[in-house]
Amino acid sequence: MEINADFSQRALVHFEDSDWVPSPMPGVERLMLDRIGGEVARATTIVRFAPGSAFSAHTHDGGEEYLVLDGTFQDEDGDFPIGSYVRNPPTSSHTPAAQDGATILVKLHQFDPDDRKQVQIDSGKADWSDVEEGVSSLLLHKDARETVVMERWEAGTVRNLDASSGLEILVIEGSFQDGNDVLARWDWLRLPVGSEIQAIAGAKGARVWVKTGHLAHVIESPV
Repeated sequence: MEINADFSQRALVHFEDSDWVPSPMPGVERLMLDRIGGEVARATTIVRFAPGSAFSAHTHDGGEEYLVLDGTFQDEDGDFPIGSYVRNPPTSSHTPAAQDGATILVKLHQFDPDDRKQVQIDSGKADWSDVEEGVSSLLLHKDARETVVMERWEAGTVRNLDASSGLEILVIEGSFQDGNDVLARWDWLRLPVGSEIQAIAGAKGARVWVKTGHLAHVIESPV
């Protein structure tokens, strides 16, 4: 299966215009943003867990990165409420569940094979930094390959982001405009290496998840 599999092209998915696809596990549905492969895939996906649903215990050979968009996600390490950011590196394993339901953004098979760093951050309890007028930022992860942040933009803020090594951005809440496109809650945009982006926050501002740098290494991350 290939979905938005040409990483040299701009890709935009509007959440409200997309369809949920059942997964092999009862009560778990997926909205596929990009994908190369079958059930084992290099994939970026919004996954919705019905209350009481769960996945069997499994190992992440290529790593797993997720952001909790709604509800509470759970595994052996505890509860991860809305706003939590987690990185489970290659060779890690867990048994995920959502007793009361949850929706997450998840990226699979996109780690450096030698990465062993686990990250667990509750953005609601973390310390944010003011980086420029109208912009506050929370660093979630940074290494030689990529940088992952969460940012809050006040209404009308113009934010120039570095997309020279590729960029992915997901709107957590609020909205912003990129050229002629308006991105709202849970909309996702991927820009190829060599891009530029000037985002203008909407009337209610925006909170976004942003990953940069990683697309320069995409050819090194086969399933």
